[in-house]
Amino acid sequence: MVPAQYEPSSGTFAVANIVYGLHTVSILAGLLTAGATIVGAFIFSAPSILAVILNYIFRGDARGTYLETHFSWQIRTFWFALLWLVLIYLIGMPLAFFGVGFLILIVGLLVLGIWVAYRIIYGWVRLARRDAVSM
Repeated sequence: MVPAQYEPSSGTFAVANIVYGLHTVSILAGLLTAGATIVGAFIFSAPSILAVILNYIFRGDARGTYLETHFSWQIRTFWFALLWLVLIYLIGMPLAFFGVGFLILIVGLLVLGIWVAYRIIYGWVRLARRDAVSM
């Protein structure tokens, strides 16, 4: 699904860039802050929460343009990251009593952090090329 009937406004394009930028700030905070994880900062930091709010506010402005795929991509990245984070903890924490849970938590958070960073970088590169993101 690549809706490209209309050219997006420059304001909506700017919002998509701002959202990717806010998510990137969160990812960098997770990388550079001791004790934080990429996905933890991505889900719970103020820049990412603001980014998701902006997504929902301006999503309607992107309808019928290639930016519609970017807004969906950004929203899905946030909510799927939250879902996977919850599942990692639901599986890892009970198993932590047996030792294997810590491995599940570490590997799960690492893989999820890489996935989040990939999606934000990939999406932002596609946006810079003014291309839709394929779901």
